[in-house]
Amino acid sequence: MGKGKIAVIVGTRPEVIKLAPLVTILGDEARVIRTGQHFSRSMFDRISVGFGISQYDGLLQSRGQGRASQLGATTRGLDGLFAEDRPHVVVVQGDTTSAVGGALAANANDIPVVHVEAGLRSFDRRMPEEHNRRIIDCVADLCCAPTMVNRENLLAEGIPEERIVVTGSTVVDAALSALPSAPDREAILARNGVRRHGYVLATLHRPENVDVPTTLEGLLRDLGAIGYPVLLPLHPRTRLRITDFNLEHLLAPILVTPPLSYPELLGLAQDAALLVTDSGGLQEEASILGRPVVVVRRSTERPEIEGTFGTLVRPGPDLMPTVRHWLATAAERRAWLSRMPSPYGDGTAAQCIVDHLRNLLSVGVRPEPGPPASPSSRDVLDPIS
Repeated sequence: MGKGKIAVIVGTRPEVIKLAPLVTILGDEARVIRTGQHFSRSMFDRISVGFGISQYDGLLQSRGQGRASQLGATTRGLDGLFAEDRPHVVVVQGDTTSAVGGALAANANDIPVVHVEAGLRSFDRRMPEEHNRRIIDCVADLCCAPTMVNRENLLAEGIPEERIVVTGSTVVDAALSALPSAPDREAILARNGVRRHGYVLATLHRPENVDVPTTLEGLLRDLGAIGYPVLLPLHPRTRLRITDFNLEHLLAPILVTPPLSYPELLGLAQDAALLVTDSGGLQEEASILGRPVVVVRRSTERPEIEGTFGTLVRPGPDLMPTVRHWLATAAERRAWLSRMPSPYGDGTAAQCIVDHLRNLLSVGVRPEPGPPASPSSRDVLDPIS
């Protein structure tokens, strides 16, 4: 296919984690392009180097701008890079500004687009990510859906079924390769001053939770009153908002750490009594590790975990009763969940995506759009079940 002819767009920590398994398989065929959406060293560089991605082509700088300006700068910058050295295909992941910018720039240059993690839907139009997902899926030539739920979402929106493949999630591949050994996890626990199954791991970063002073204040008060040690790796956005809103005093009863490396985060998630998060990725990782999770959001694009691995609850008066109930039943839940397979696959998603990517390119032309799939054509077996 040629060296560097598969452009892989990364701009955030989750994109690095979830695309690293593809980059590893593709080797020198991959041209990793960083957009600069996450520019904090702790949030990006440490993660990427940990996955063996230390070289980037065409480093862009889209930092310090509003969402519309950032999208414009990313799309314009990638358009220029594609004009200088045209890739055979562009791979984007998820629902970030970097992903939608990569998809639009590729589409404008008539370059096939592969969307990893296609078809996720929260059905919450207040989330910028929801708009990004839909835009990318509309222009993608290959929609790599992690689950059959995601496939059904795409079909319901009229995406032709020949453009959809159910692959599982690459986060399973990444997590299985990065999970620390038992001795390493013991060292991680000691370093953070917690004991196995004796603490809660929490993460908060979504604008709906941290950009509203009263919501963030309520969440920090709740975390400090759980009754278990609460370990909180502090996202740069959250730290900034805590300072802006003069809420530093609410961190006193919480064990605050800087952003963690991916293996350390997985190790702490594996040994926690309970996870409390607004992260999308950590919902998936909870299912891989067999750990219960309380998702603190208005909505989620990962309904596969609801009622089994996790539960969704809005910030407010229902949060603490839910957390306390899940903590009271945590041991039983962990035993039960340890026997349940993750709905996101078995760790072969990256190879499946690469195989379908190569098939897309071997055709030699971009597939013609077809009519929406009929209901009867959707009744197929899940290839990852």
